[in-house]
Amino acid sequence: MVSLTSAAVVAVIALLAPLVVRLARLPVPEIVLEILLGALVGPQLLGLVQVDPAVQVLSVLGLGFLLLLAGMEIDYARLRGQLLRLTAAAYVVSFVLAVGIGLLLGVVGLVRSPLLIGVILSATSLGIVLPVLKDAGQTETQIGQVVVAGASIAEVVPIVLLSLLFARDASGLGARLTLLAAFVGFVMVVALLILSAERSRRISAALLELQDTTAEIRIRGALALLMVFAALATAFGLEGILGAFFAGAALKLLDRDQAMTHTRFHAKLQAVGFGAFVPFFFVATGVSLDVRSLVGSPATLAKVPIFLVALLIARALPVLLYRPLVTGRGQLVGAGLLQATSLSIPIVAGRIGVDLGVILPDTYASLVAAGLLSVIVFPLLALPRLAASRPTATDPPT
Repeated sequence: MVSLTSAAVVAVIALLAPLVVRLARLPVPEIVLEILLGALVGPQLLGLVQVDPAVQVLSVLGLGFLLLLAGMEIDYARLRGQLLRLTAAAYVVSFVLAVGIGLLLGVVGLVRSPLLIGVILSATSLGIVLPVLKDAGQTETQIGQVVVAGASIAEVVPIVLLSLLFARDASGLGARLTLLAAFVGFVMVVALLILSAERSRRISAALLELQDTTAEIRIRGALALLMVFAALATAFGLEGILGAFFAGAALKLLDRDQAMTHTRFHAKLQAVGFGAFVPFFFVATGVSLDVRSLVGSPATLAKVPIFLVALLIARALPVLLYRPLVTGRGQLVGAGLLQATSLSIPIVAGRIGVDLGVILPDTYASLVAAGLLSVIVFPLLALPRLAASRPTATDPPT
């Protein structure tokens, strides 16, 4: 019989973390506290929780939902014209800088895979940056649109690169590109089939009747799409995270409810993801951290500020290309700090690196610690600089 003791402790932590953040008025996102509390109850400290089969399954589902919801946050209407050109160019510069930093760290013996470190350092956590901007009332301002567009690219591309360059199978890059193209083609076919089905009056009426009953048919459909795409990505020799992200991107494209008949769909999906599964992923990440190596080894601890500065250089410097889209140095600095806010990809990609043997557990702990610090420090420094310029709603730049 599967033990649920560890899962129960994780569930309690998931409940307490947001309450503590709110009641104590802590200036950090709740996921930071979830990871820290996970490390506290993990096997290396209090020993109350193990990543047993129950926690592992729930954690995988949490990661899937996290990437599904991240895919749904991309605003395709804004990714066009000058905004797309400049943010895409900035990401290219960022990736070049990140790989260069990775090579330098490899030369001095701090990392084993400079390319994987480059992918990690070129990423931004859209799922963290977007709520920060929303809470600050900046999402509809021009600078907010620029940051969201840049963060969207810096989350999509690293996920694709992880699947192409660091998949767990032994096939070459050419074979993986072929598999990726085949998978994208399959995703498009499925999306067209779903779109055609939704245009059927009979099916549309059935969906409308079942969406707010105990069937919750749209939520079941989203979950099925997530599981199928993740399973097929794995079957195609790619990372399951790519399938989960594509499922969210497909839902974003398909969920165009002009008649406003299912306005609560996104809110319900967020409730299922963030309310049930996503916290398990973050708490389990804390449980699996090599805390003893981090706090007990000066060399491991010294890597944390190195990775934090590297993240800042790789992600913040390229925002200089945003000058035609922003006003004032303060907005540039704020945008750079938010773009350097990254935690999801360091966690996911770092775990892949550990599984492949190209990232040591202590290096992984340093990467996650640097990501945690970026989430705590960078938004706090960025928001006052963005607020210094009076926010005004604008149309997306073209």
